[in-house]
Amino acid sequence: MHNRLTMSDRSWYLVAGLLVLVQAAILLYLGRVAICECGTIKLWEGVVQSSGNSQHLSDWYSFSHIIHGFIFYWLLYLVFPKMPFAKRLVLAIGVEAGWEILENSPIIIERYRAATISLMYYGDSVLNSVSDTVMMIVGFFLARKLPTAVTIALLLAMELVVGYLIHDNLLLNIVMLAYPFPAILEWQSAI
Repeated sequence: MHNRLTMSDRSWYLVAGLLVLVQAAILLYLGRVAICECGTIKLWEGVVQSSGNSQHLSDWYSFSHIIHGFIFYWLLYLVFPKMPFAKRLVLAIGVEAGWEILENSPIIIERYRAATISLMYYGDSVLNSVSDTVMMIVGFFLARKLPTAVTIALLLAMELVVGYLIHDNLLLNIVMLAYPFPAILEWQSAI
């Protein structure tokens, strides 16, 4: 009889926490500021075109990270339906943490500044980046607990409301990073 080494959910949750700590350590190593250079920590920063955006615990882009959690949950459930939830969560955190590190690299920061309305974007603080990962985790858990129709309704509501209020959201962010449309940039700049 062949014995397989298996990890309990508790062990996977420990790995999940360690991944977030590794994300923070790598960002610090790469020279990201720990908190806003203003010296304060806010629960919410609502001004998109400000030096405080992407520096505090949450901002308008936190909704995009919750949506990441929805999407990662659905994709990982479809691809690995028999995989334990905690292991899928670790995979999602790995992807999100990897994106957060890449997003805060000079090449992506410059791409944001050149191709989107994020002219004042100089990268996330480590606090904001870790908070973005926590928002993804919140979305991942919500997608697990809520009926799919409710999750889809939340996704659409977040995208529409944030898009209307700040002329940006997850979909527009992806489009403008991949292929900037002048008409979209003009609309976004009108805010």
